[in-house]
Amino acid sequence: MSVLVHNLGAFGSGFRLTLALTLASFAGALAIGIVVASMRVSPVAPLRAAGTLYVETIRNIPLLVLMFLFFFGFPKIGIQYPPFPSAVIVLAAYTGAFVAEAVRSGVNTVAQGQAEAARAIGLTFAQSMRLVVLPQALRAVVAPIGNIFVALVKNTALASTVAVVELGRVYTDLITSTAQPVTILLGTAVCYLSLALTGGWIFSVIEHRVAIKR
Repeated sequence: MSVLVHNLGAFGSGFRLTLALTLASFAGALAIGIVVASMRVSPVAPLRAAGTLYVETIRNIPLLVLMFLFFFGFPKIGIQYPPFPSAVIVLAAYTGAFVAEAVRSGVNTVAQGQAEAARAIGLTFAQSMRLVVLPQALRAVVAPIGNIFVALVKNTALASTVAVVELGRVYTDLITSTAQPVTILLGTAVCYLSLALTGGWIFSVIEHRVAIKR
């Protein structure tokens, strides 16, 4: 255990960066997911096609491939960002595809008559989605989105492949310097577990409160 105590600073730094990476990526993914889900249920055919293309493309390419493509491939065409923003963009874009499907399933739970009533009183599609459909849809998918958040926490480990010094990179570096892989692995697992369990608990509380208000 002494190796963990002696390296608390490294674990703390990695933990904070992983937390920042998770929160920034999730905020981006939530925004992307809501927009893409709205596109997928839009009455405009090109928007539906674009939303479907995005979801099916992103979901079926491994995250590691997307990470390498963005960080090492895109600079060839003039698109280049530092490691942390690159990881946030890729994680948000990837996770956003899953959020979009979760939100779309929530939209499908809203009674069709409500959307028709919104149109009857003169609301546009965008207004109907923003004021009537999405608030109800998001309430219905708090638990699935919570599961996506937990998956995102674990996916942040791949940011180490593009030089982001989060928990995954700290784990690799400490194994090299201490030669105690089991102890370092246990410490890293506890950090990820604390993040995932805390996130899961927060979403459980949100789901409970939303369910009471309905």
